[in-house]
Amino acid sequence: MHIQVGDTELLMRAAQPGDDDFILSLVPRFVDFELPPGRKRPVVADGIHRDLLKHLEEPHPGSFLLIAETDDGSAAGFLHLQLVTDHFSGKMNCHISDIAVATHWDGRGLGRALLDYAEAFAREHRCERLTLGAFPGNTRALAVYQAAGYHTDMLRLAKPL
Repeated sequence: MHIQVGDTELLMRAAQPGDDDFILSLVPRFVDFELPPGRKRPVVADGIHRDLLKHLEEPHPGSFLLIAETDDGSAAGFLHLQLVTDHFSGKMNCHISDIAVATHWDGRGLGRALLDYAEAFAREHRCERLTLGAFPGNTRALAVYQAAGYHTDMLRLAKPL
């Protein structure tokens, strides 16, 4: 499947072993903002790195790592979708576990195009909801998510001990 970003068409394809370095190189993007109290940037980045590596090394059923690729074969961004059961309704949801774009794609609409792709994927899989999580300090991403129609569904509160 293809996605449109401005006047550029990108191919959405399943991640392959050769994509590991690209995907893992984007981990710093997940912590490039103010984190909540008690969260340390290296610890959060390491946790995200470990989780992605786990899914790259041993793909799990219901887990889909996808690459947005230009026509010259360059990776521009990635999306990690997971099919999960809703805790309350018991119905299928699609969760955006990870979404990131290469810095040179910032501000060009690729993030929004990946969200649109995730929504089409969720609808195709007859999901009840499309969910994602974000740190409150990630204001740039939150603005994109809210502009795409996402709203707060449930708040998770934490108290550092």
